[in-house]
Amino acid sequence: MRRFEAIGWMLMVAMLAACAPGRPLSTADAEHRLMEAHEEWKGTPYRLGGSTRNGIDCSAFVQVVMRDHFKVELPRSTGEQMRAGRRIRPQHIRTGDLVFFRTGRRTLHVGIVVRGDRFLHASTSSGPMISRLTEDYWRNRFIRAQRVF
Repeated sequence: MRRFEAIGWMLMVAMLAACAPGRPLSTADAEHRLMEAHEEWKGTPYRLGGSTRNGIDCSAFVQVVMRDHFKVELPRSTGEQMRAGRRIRPQHIRTGDLVFFRTGRRTLHVGIVVRGDRFLHASTSSGPMISRLTEDYWRNRFIRAQRVF
C-alpha cells in the first residue's frame, strides 16, 4: 500500500510542477498562443486609445495578448512597455519578445515576435495582423527588442 501512496504523491507533484507559473514555455506553445490571439482579434479595427474588440491600438493589443495568453502584466503605453523586461540584441530575438519601432517623429509602435522574422501587431491600416521584421518598412524603423518572460 505504501508503494501506491508514494507513486500517487509523485504523480501529484509532477502534475503540480507542470502547472507551475514559473515553468518555462516552449517556443511551439508560445507560437501557438500567439496564433490563437491573432485568430481571436483578426478583423478588429485599429483605434488609437482603444482597448476592446470595437477598436484597439498597438500597445493595448500587446498588453491584452500578453496578459490573456501568457499571464504577463505590461503597462498600457508603448513607451512604458519599451522599458519592461530586458533589452535584447536583434540577433537574439525569439518568440514572445516585444519589438519596437519609430513610425513617426513622436510615434512608437510595438508588436510581439511570433517566429523568426514574423511579428503580431495591431496596424493602423488592418488592425491585428502578422508582418515581417525584414520588410523594408519595419526594418528601417526598428529601434529595439525587449524580453518580458
